[in-house]
Amino acid sequence: MLKRYTIKTERRGLYNITSYVRQAVTESGVQSGIAVVFCPHTTAAITINENADPDVKTDLLYALEETFPNRPQFRHAEGNSDAHMKSSCVGASETVIIDDNELLLGTWQGIYFAEFDGPRTRNFFVKIIKG
Repeated sequence: MLKRYTIKTERRGLYNITSYVRQAVTESGVQSGIAVVFCPHTTAAITINENADPDVKTDLLYALEETFPNRPQFRHAEGNSDAHMKSSCVGASETVIIDDNELLLGTWQGIYFAEFDGPRTRNFFVKIIKG
């Protein structure tokens, strides 16, 4: 089963999409398998990280900005080379095990859509594979 979701990002940031992925798993009826969450954008990403303390998201975004600031030496005409670098480093997808029709996430884990170039209307896909 493949599901496509659309989200509107208001700014650069991390958007919790765990509920969308859980919904896809429930609808699939798959008891055992994997869920692949994929981002088809070159200035956004998918990541798994803590969902309890919002300061973790703030710190992660700060660290990425410090590591990959936008520089005047970059040649990309759109002026968002930093977003492309962040996207490449964080990654376009995550895979989560499904067991007993539930995502096998840790207690504090959430799945996030990482927007590095917003605001935008974005898509992401969830592929449920029976295993």
